[in-house]
Amino acid sequence: MKRVLISRILPDEVYAALSSFDVVRRDRTQPLAADEMRDALRDFDVVMPTLGDRFSADVFDDVPNPRCRLLANFGVGYNHIDVDAAKAAGITITNTPGAVTDATADIAMTLMLVSARRAGEGERLVRSGNWEGWHPTQMLGLHLSGKAVGIVGMGRIGEAIARRCHFGFGMSVAYHSRTRKELTFDARYHNDIVALAGEVDVLVVAVPGGPQTHHLINADVLAAMRQHARLINIARGDVVSQTALIDALKASSIGGAGLDVYEFEPEVPESLRALDNVVLLPHLGTATREVRVDMGLMVVRNIQAFLNDETPPNVV
Repeated sequence: MKRVLISRILPDEVYAALSSFDVVRRDRTQPLAADEMRDALRDFDVVMPTLGDRFSADVFDDVPNPRCRLLANFGVGYNHIDVDAAKAAGITITNTPGAVTDATADIAMTLMLVSARRAGEGERLVRSGNWEGWHPTQMLGLHLSGKAVGIVGMGRIGEAIARRCHFGFGMSVAYHSRTRKELTFDARYHNDIVALAGEVDVLVVAVPGGPQTHHLINADVLAAMRQHARLINIARGDVVSQTALIDALKASSIGGAGLDVYEFEPEVPESLRALDNVVLLPHLGTATREVRVDMGLMVVRNIQAFLNDETPPNVV
């Protein structure tokens, strides 16, 4: 019987779907340590890694003849895996696209609204007991309807966010992506992120992580943004230069930010936590029960296909 390692705690429905395999459950919430990853490559036919399980080239180099033949990633993003090193070791990688799209887009909208309407500040004010009651100039924020949104990365998630903005809030859409996209709504393409940043009221980051997008949002991009504009990041933390963002927020050169991810996650510096003009979420992008079950079952389908000598539906 094929041995499968599940690296994190998953919903019960996922374990039930894996009952035909010899499944080892690692019932922990912390990422795999380097030695655990090496042992997993030696001892299992399939490993299900996820965010934080950093399968680097060094890990693969230390296990020259791995038993493992499939890394069935739980999540659409797989920048924690050195894909070239894995493939050189004869290991296939799969992921879970599609299942995460709507939930992640919803979190982007949540961050946009909470930041624009200063809802986080307002909630803290009420909890503090210092709210003195309504008045006409209390906590004036940014009205989103009819504003301009810029999407950096018009993939599945970027398009889902753009559709919500366009059809739900009547926002005009502009975007930057590797290529122009055929869309069912009006959207202006920009090949220059700095130019895009300078003309929108909300800039949303929705690109994959990895070396190509590291610090894509840097001091130059932030400096180009309007003083009232918001930056929203639901991609990967290191796509945004955290230092440059903190500087911009401290100087109030942008109106605010909404973050679901962080450059050195789970570490969030006190200098960021102390700011009132940023909304901070603990990586909730796909955190609904339905979505996590769907993601897990997509992992199961990838595993079943691979072990039946079929091409998995979501090969990277």
